[in-house]
Amino acid sequence: MEFHLTRYLYLTGWIAALAGALALQGCAPGFGSVVAYEPDQSPAPALAADGMPAEGGLVPISPSLIRAMADARPTAVPPDVKALFGEAPVYTIGPGDVVGVVVYDHPELLPHAGAVISQQVDPTGISVAPGFIVDASGQISFPYIGRVKMQGLTEIEASDLIAKQIARYIKDPQVTVRIQSFRSRRAFVEGEVNSPGLQIFTDVPMTLAEALNRAGGITAAGDRSFITLTRGDRTTLIDLPKLQDIGVGASRIPLQSGDVVQVRNRDESKVFVMGEVLKPSALTMHNGKLSLNEALGEAGSANLGTANTGQIYVVRNGGGSNDAGGARSTPAVFHLNAKNPAALALADRFPLQPRDVVYIDSVPLVTWYRVASLILPATQALYNSDQVYMNHR
Repeated sequence: MEFHLTRYLYLTGWIAALAGALALQGCAPGFGSVVAYEPDQSPAPALAADGMPAEGGLVPISPSLIRAMADARPTAVPPDVKALFGEAPVYTIGPGDVVGVVVYDHPELLPHAGAVISQQVDPTGISVAPGFIVDASGQISFPYIGRVKMQGLTEIEASDLIAKQIARYIKDPQVTVRIQSFRSRRAFVEGEVNSPGLQIFTDVPMTLAEALNRAGGITAAGDRSFITLTRGDRTTLIDLPKLQDIGVGASRIPLQSGDVVQVRNRDESKVFVMGEVLKPSALTMHNGKLSLNEALGEAGSANLGTANTGQIYVVRNGGGSNDAGGARSTPAVFHLNAKNPAALALADRFPLQPRDVVYIDSVPLVTWYRVASLILPATQALYNSDQVYMNHR
């Protein structure tokens, strides 16, 4: 009797596949029963202020971890944001502003009488009314009294100053100074707003809330939790929903001339869901918020035919101080055993962070099937070629 290696390999492949299937038939995919749910009671590790474990490694998602994360969540305004708080100062005249000066009962001193130069079009597109233009040194030229320093004065202070100086030429003058065109101070609002561009400071206090409102509000693609304010060489991240949760509004942040406000796009804060889910995808967060439950739901939930719901992982490579670069050398991995669907209540209270990776492993039976599906076609091809050889020998 001849020994045929190909037939032996063919039979061996099938026998191994059947044996593996029988051995793993108890490893069924999907969720188990809700009854007798006992969550992991292991103590939570020490957490940093950002919710990251101090040592990294595998961390079970348990009630104690959820409580520890809630306790570690900041309840006060971050120091760098708090440093921006203050009261918006009263607007004072500055270089580039156009002021109107009215001396009552003296129409010869009005702007249209030729006492000033009027400018109808501004290079920046700001409409300019006729009046006295404050030059780069902060001065204007006014009839009779010559050059007058206006920079740094309010409208009332400027009125009193001109009345005092012109009193040498006019008896009991009544003077009113009004800013006709505000041009000396401006901030810039960029990114996901409906009308990006420069915002001119006026006598209405310019706060962060005012600037965003003048820019037409934040678009649907804007991330309210990811707003940056650049002042000089320093950029501060502002999370509006967190400030509102604490009870602080954007009107507490006055802007300064030259500030740049940028509203970032939601696409910059994504969570990646992979593995045995129906729709592996990159999900955008909702103003910086997304729970593990929401991420699984938006990805179509676990594939009940292949997913090992006892092996749901969240991989997080957050900032830290474990190395010189400020990023952790070892990412933290959170593990949720959701064989019992009641564990999804914990998933609903587990907040994800931008760039998190959610991964659901497959059951061993599915893994074996995928390996076997690679082996069996090869053995089948060998067997077929052996049959052809035997028939034509």
